[in-house]
Amino acid sequence: MHRHRFLGRVLAGTALSSLGIGLPAQAQTQVAETPALEEIVIYGRGETRQVQSVTAATLQLTAPGTSPLKAIEKLPGVSFQSADPFGAYEWSARISIRGFNQNQLGFTLDEVPLGDMSYGAHNGLHVSRAVISENLDRVVVAQGAGAIGTASTSNLGGTLQFVSRDPSEEAGISTALTAGGDSTRRAYVRLETGALATGTRAYASYAGQWSDKWKGDGIQKQQQMNAKIVQPVGEGTITGWINWSDRRENDYQDLSRSMIGRLGYDWDNFAKNWNLALQVADIGNNRGDSGAPVSNPAAGTVYPAPVRTLDDAYYDAAGLRKDTLGAVTLDYPLGSILSVSATGYGHRNEGQGVWFTPYVPTPGGGPISIRTTEYDIERYGVIGRLTADLGDHRIEAGGWYEDNDFSQARRFYGLDRAAPQRSSTQFQSSPFYTQWDYDFTTTTRQLYIADTWAVTDMLTLNGGFKAVKVENEADTVTGPQRSGTIEAKDSFLPQVSARLALTEDQELFASYTENIRAFVSAATSGPFSTTPEGFAAIRDSLEPETSQTVELGWRFRIDTLQGSVTGYYVKFDDRLLTLSLGAGIVGNPTALQNVGSVTTKGVEAAATWEFVENWSVFGSLTYNDSTYDDNVLDANGVITAATKDKKATDTPEFMAKGELAYDDGDLFGTVGVSHTGKRYYTYLNNGSVPSYTLVDLSLGYRFSGSGWLDGLEVQANVTNLFDKEYVSTIGSNGFTNADPDGTFQTLLAGAPQQFFVTLRKSF
Repeated sequence: MHRHRFLGRVLAGTALSSLGIGLPAQAQTQVAETPALEEIVIYGRGETRQVQSVTAATLQLTAPGTSPLKAIEKLPGVSFQSADPFGAYEWSARISIRGFNQNQLGFTLDEVPLGDMSYGAHNGLHVSRAVISENLDRVVVAQGAGAIGTASTSNLGGTLQFVSRDPSEEAGISTALTAGGDSTRRAYVRLETGALATGTRAYASYAGQWSDKWKGDGIQKQQQMNAKIVQPVGEGTITGWINWSDRRENDYQDLSRSMIGRLGYDWDNFAKNWNLALQVADIGNNRGDSGAPVSNPAAGTVYPAPVRTLDDAYYDAAGLRKDTLGAVTLDYPLGSILSVSATGYGHRNEGQGVWFTPYVPTPGGGPISIRTTEYDIERYGVIGRLTADLGDHRIEAGGWYEDNDFSQARRFYGLDRAAPQRSSTQFQSSPFYTQWDYDFTTTTRQLYIADTWAVTDMLTLNGGFKAVKVENEADTVTGPQRSGTIEAKDSFLPQVSARLALTEDQELFASYTENIRAFVSAATSGPFSTTPEGFAAIRDSLEPETSQTVELGWRFRIDTLQGSVTGYYVKFDDRLLTLSLGAGIVGNPTALQNVGSVTTKGVEAAATWEFVENWSVFGSLTYNDSTYDDNVLDANGVITAATKDKKATDTPEFMAKGELAYDDGDLFGTVGVSHTGKRYYTYLNNGSVPSYTLVDLSLGYRFSGSGWLDGLEVQANVTNLFDKEYVSTIGSNGFTNADPDGTFQTLLAGAPQQFFVTLRKSF
């Protein structure tokens, strides 16, 4: 490709680079000089690209159990939505950065890949399951491109790197109890060994959280255990950790614009009203809406008000996930110049997505059955790198290998007419029908070489490239044949960047990055989700999505004011379009094709000002223009969707965030304001949700003295302070070309005002 030949010439005259996950020495120095500012945002001083992070101090200001994704939504370029107050309800949790959605970003925990964090994840798990929020040390966000060695094959856009806290040097116990709205209860405890005679440090922790849904009937609960150990070995260290999670959450009903208009934001599923669910299912059968045979003619053909369609509500739905994730890392110096790091990891997942469907009756039973989408993941991998410090050059080479076995099945379980018998939050067994069952194997190989060249005290050049090859294989166990293989590969994906220190307090940076996104191995998304004929037609012509990102920025520090301004340009090529056909519960196949490119331009600005002792203010502004470059054409070149020059879906053009903080060592608190602009959920831009502004509040006090007062802290959190009604998530059932009647059910309402109180005690 021409762009590769051009960059090859650039790289020939530029040193290779390592864009590692940690903050550089310059940034660490900056943190030490301004500890008050560090509590809000670290601006990545010394980096050659846009990098910002939030620390444990910021994460702790949110209500315990809050997803770290919600904590970073204040950063410029980051858009996050969820239908629950904690930002942890996975069906609704969505993060996008610079126009790239969640499954086009990269996510890691302590360098271990979390996959693309999609709801039916085929290659990882959500960060809310991967680690207890209190055990995070920081979250590092690279809005444009992650480190060249990042273990991700989905990071077309930004990369989020979650870093867990190390065990403490001192023995102790940390505890926290939380109570609040909708019967929320949460308990957390961490036991620290401190440094033992062998130098060993370790901790073990547990968190359990239970709450009712804020509307309808149902629960959202999770139990987690995390353990971590650090062992010195000569001049090096061995670090090991293992994290376990059991998450079970009832779903909220997907809404449409027309449903919100006639039923309101508080409308939800029928749970606990089994008779109403039966009545609606019978009527759907009688009308022919479900496609099932008539089972109860006496029910008639008129839905009970205010229900108008079979999809207005279902009886119940839930998401169930069990995960075990662990890793062992060796960091060891090989003399004064070389050092090596190697990580081995493994992940085991079992999951079910549960729907009570009126579209498939139970043989010999009632008009409703339970439909599941079942997931099983076993993946193992190794990540390694070798670093050489050669004076002005720091050369790094490394690689990543992963073998991922993923099984996915669609099954149905019987229900009698008299009562549901089965719980939505229990794993189902003994199905009466398996519609399909597939095994997928994904093999990932990635190599990179990079170098950081300190040209002068003022100028640092970075450059490098990685090679990626991902092979996807499908085998049919039951159902329509979808066996076959497809691969995504690129042997030259470069990164080039530079940093120019104008003064100690002013620096410019610039970067160029190319990335590729591997295909998804699943029956419900990606190339295998189409029909056998469809896969045969696309397997040799389908291209993986790619991106080219250019950014130019300025970081500054003026007395107690610091911040950054960044402009960026992104070319997103070979966009893959997946269209959902019909209601999400029906499970119709999707259509996948390359449909052209997207051009994104934007500006991000953020600043923190400690304007008087104990007080600081943070603000960020984002302007993003993401536009489709092409119309969608069929095989004959006929326009099927006139998307050219239309705005990208789920991409607000304007976002503004602000936070006022106070902390005198005893009393502390924050008031945060977040504005999200208009968002489209149709490719033709005739379906949208309006902008909204939310306010969150936190207030706490740290006690001092002897006995129980020592290490005691109380904190109150109020989310959605002014009880705003708004649409949070869009695209829960995907996006569509047009929605002229506002009937496409792909929206979720945001949670109303919620209040939580937390007591913390350290021993």
